[in-house]
Amino acid sequence: MKRIYKITFMVLATTLFLASCVKDLDTLPIDPRSMTATNIYTSAAGYKQVLAKCYAGLSVSGQQGPAGDPDISGIDEGFGEYLRGYWYHQELPTDEAVIGWNDQTIKDFHSQKWGSGDVFVAAMYYRIFFQIAQCNEFIRESADSKLDERGITGTGREEVIRFRTEARFLRALSYYHALDLFGNVPFVTENDPVGKFFPTQIKRDALFTYVEKELLAIEPLMAGARLNEYGRADQGTIWTLLAKLYLNANVYIGQDKYTECIKYCQYVINAGYSLDPEYKDLFLADNENSPEIIFSISFDGLKTRTYGGTTFITRAAIGGSMVPGDFGVTSGWGGTRTTSALVNKFNLAKDQRAMFWTDGQSLEIDDVSLFTNGYAITKFKNVTSTGAGGKDLEYTDNDFIMFRLADVYLMYAEAIKRGGTGGDEAAALNYVNAIRERAYGNTSGDITADQMTLDFLLDERARELYWEGHRRTDLIRYGKFSESTYLWPWKGGVADGITTARTYNLFPLPSADVSANSNLTQNPGY
Repeated sequence: MKRIYKITFMVLATTLFLASCVKDLDTLPIDPRSMTATNIYTSAAGYKQVLAKCYAGLSVSGQQGPAGDPDISGIDEGFGEYLRGYWYHQELPTDEAVIGWNDQTIKDFHSQKWGSGDVFVAAMYYRIFFQIAQCNEFIRESADSKLDERGITGTGREEVIRFRTEARFLRALSYYHALDLFGNVPFVTENDPVGKFFPTQIKRDALFTYVEKELLAIEPLMAGARLNEYGRADQGTIWTLLAKLYLNANVYIGQDKYTECIKYCQYVINAGYSLDPEYKDLFLADNENSPEIIFSISFDGLKTRTYGGTTFITRAAIGGSMVPGDFGVTSGWGGTRTTSALVNKFNLAKDQRAMFWTDGQSLEIDDVSLFTNGYAITKFKNVTSTGAGGKDLEYTDNDFIMFRLADVYLMYAEAIKRGGTGGDEAAALNYVNAIRERAYGNTSGDITADQMTLDFLLDERARELYWEGHRRTDLIRYGKFSESTYLWPWKGGVADGITTARTYNLFPLPSADVSANSNLTQNPGY
């Protein structure tokens, strides 16, 4: 099957209220249709249905879609969807994206002026911990003792053990997002009691160690790279997340781990992935066919209906003189554009990655509220590589690629330039030039070894990966996010951009959580 989400999954809902603290991260899943562990976990097929819900936690926001029966309350379901929240946090505070809407505090993201009471920050935080709670419960219910109790043996038992490994990956992924976005956070695993309690706080360096150890522990238990069902994690997924963890280790724990990053990048590079021949095809409705994908969040216009995900990324970027039908949707939402800081990094005449809509759009942004201020992005479309429309005109089919080979090539090159050992700089240059040859259609964009500097690689990451959820992390790693003199339009809420406080390198824990749980200490500056 194309996507694990396409199977009919049992409904498991743990409701976390944004207006209160996470006192109960591990409440037993509440099933509004009276489903219980007794009648769900009776076979490998039942476990797979629940695993599908764990994966779907990254893509959908509730039980019926697109709205009406949410996983978390206190915010519109579209705004509260995992990927949409993650995109807000990784893209809007950077040079890659602005948003014109006036919904609550959304514009504070690009201005880097958010606070501990921000509803969008709280939604991301609670969404992360809802996902962790789901995975904890699955891991708890798939323990060997539970399988013994339920008489699950043979190949069925082997399947469930593999499912448990994937749930551990999904939990590690969300803890990685918590580590990167929030730093010191509440910490709960399957070993904690089920019921109301106040979680203790784990320090960022200890959480780094936990995520690292968990990924290393499950790596040999996972399906081989490129051998699992599409949309499910495998060893390639593990290696890529480890590479990302190590590339950013200096930020997280104050230690360089570039040699380790190189090691896991090499594992991915040698695993049989290849660059997609056409850059544009990576973001279309049939992108699941790409040989470049390592891990994606899957969407289907008929079966994963949400106002978040790639539906948001695609439709919020359409406005002005753009024709929604050309993008496979009924209408645009007229919200997101980019800044001149990103546009100016491209050779607009030659680089095919420069997917900008300029008709009726100004390059510079005088008024963030006006969609026609700033170039629009045409990268994501609910249209297939053959020009056919997606299954539905309201909700998109294009999957969101979280990990792909070009990113690994660029991580490999950066880790070498930062002094990591065990790699080959000549090979790194070839990987970078392979990316650029796809972008230029020939070798005219190739660079030399002298040109492959760290600053070049940061700009190349922007050109290759813009709007794919990497930019904030990249800018922080380079020391160019907040206090840096690297400016972009409306950074700090000023048209020409200003430096901002180092405080904003981390998001705050929600004030309600900190007030209610004496175990939590707020991040500095909030």
